Parts: sequence; structure tokens; C-alpha cells
Amino acid sequence: MSEAAEGKGLGPLDIRRVMAALPHRYPLLLVDRVESLDPDGGIVAIKAVTMNEQFFQGHFPGRPIMPGVLIVEALAQAAGVLAVESLGLAGSGKLVYFMAIEGAKFRAPVEPGVLLRLEVQFVQKRPTVCKFAGRALIEGKVVAEANFTAMIADPPSD
Repeated sequence: MSEAAEGKGLGPLDIRRVMAALPHRYPLLLVDRVESLDPDGGIVAIKAVTMNEQFFQGHFPGRPIMPGVLIVEALAQAAGVLAVESLGLAGSGKLVYFMAIEGAKFRAPVEPGVLLRLEVQFVQKRPTVCKFAGRALIEGKVVAEANFTAMIADPPSD
């Protein structure tokens, strides 16, 4: 059982620990670090948004803005780390799948050169389905928020 599953808060977690919890890899791994993780509450993670991101080549030339769908994906990945660590699933092969996204709102553009703070809280925590509320912030200002639901399941068979 992980430390989080035993009721101890975790953090910070480096990129190796994030990659152990998530199947995502470059260029779609959107969580660089976990600042803190409360297994019964939530997670605070960081995405360093750099000009080197592939999506900035076309979104938009001359005015690079992180696509809103990728901000929501970053929140979902932070939720995935929270679920894996909180439910003691590290090394189990289980995956966390998006089921629903509700109430997504985008309040300000996210440009290269910022640290995007990802705050995600459990709304409901069950062994197979979890609900989350998330928000993304830059220097304390909310730039995006969404509620979402995820399913914990085995990966598809080959």
C-alpha cells in the first residue's frame, strides 16, 4: 500500500514518481511535478508551460496560447496521479479514464513561460469511479476550471 493510501500526505513528487503513476509520455505528459497530495482531499501539481511545446507551432503562430482542451487534460492527469496514489494503484497496471467533463470555463489565456498550478479535489472517491473539481491558476489567478469524472479500469487487452 502506498504512503498516501495509509493516510499520510505526500509531496513533493518529482517527474519520476509522476511517470510511475501515469502512462502518458512526451509530448502528452502534462504534469511536471506534484507539490502536495492529500489522499482524502486533493492534489497540487505544476505544469511548466514552455515555448518548446509542440502545440504552440500551430496554436497560434505569432500569439502562442495553450489550448483549453490541454489545460483540462493537465487537470485530468493531476487527478489521475491523485487517484492512483490515493487508491494504492501504483504498479497495478490500472488506468484512469475520462468519463465526463462538466462546467469547463476558461478565464484567461495560458502563454509560454508560466508555471500552471493544477489544483484538483476529490468530490467523490470510489474504487472504480471518482469525481473531481479542478482549477488551473497562474500566480494565484484562476485561468480555467472544470468538474470531471473518471473511471479506474484495466487497460484494453491487445
